[in-house]
Amino acid sequence: MSSENKLAVVLVSGGMDSLVTAAIANEDFDHLAFLHLNYGQRTEEKELACFHEIADFYKVPQELRKVIDVSFLKQIGGSSLTDDKIDVKKYSGDSDEIPDSYVPFRNTHIVAMAVSWAEVIGARKIYIGAVEEDSSGYPDCRPSYYKALNNLIKEGTKDGDIEVITPVIAMKKDEIVKKAVELKAPISSSWSCYERGDIACGVCDSCALRLRGFQRAGLEDPIEYNERPQYI
Repeated sequence: MSSENKLAVVLVSGGMDSLVTAAIANEDFDHLAFLHLNYGQRTEEKELACFHEIADFYKVPQELRKVIDVSFLKQIGGSSLTDDKIDVKKYSGDSDEIPDSYVPFRNTHIVAMAVSWAEVIGARKIYIGAVEEDSSGYPDCRPSYYKALNNLIKEGTKDGDIEVITPVIAMKKDEIVKKAVELKAPISSSWSCYERGDIACGVCDSCALRLRGFQRAGLEDPIEYNERPQYI
């Protein structure tokens, strides 16, 4: 395997999409470096715990686990994930409107830090679990966004050879679920709920998309839910 395939940075939020992205990167690379951001989200503690569980599963050494505090995103606010004055909304069906769970320009901050770290440790690929199915709500999950971002990275880095990879961006949630099973990823170590960190609510946008993915795949999500509505 060439030196380019020895190490990749994976952005691991602790969610199912980032879990499957890590599983795919694990197929492609000898070694993985995991990056996680704490930004004052409601489920910060649970997401961090999932990050470490997933890192343990893929045997990522402590020196290649980077947890960065970016609590300024909570200070900026503007999202139900970080602002206690904005309630997390229940899923009300697919919509073209940007939901208030959108954290303004979050993925740009995340990728920028990953690029900086990649330059330091010699990684040339950065994996992120962005999903186009979410793109009607989140502008920083669209393929066009990552095309522009990669152009920026090429212009703004020392060697210009770092690239962001989005392996699940074209997948539907049921395809992501099936991919997790295929790659034997630890689904029970992932967390998607926006509202709670003890038992998933089952009714926020993220829970609904996850549950619908499992239901369409004909499988049962192994994590515990307060409610399990049928979304199909």
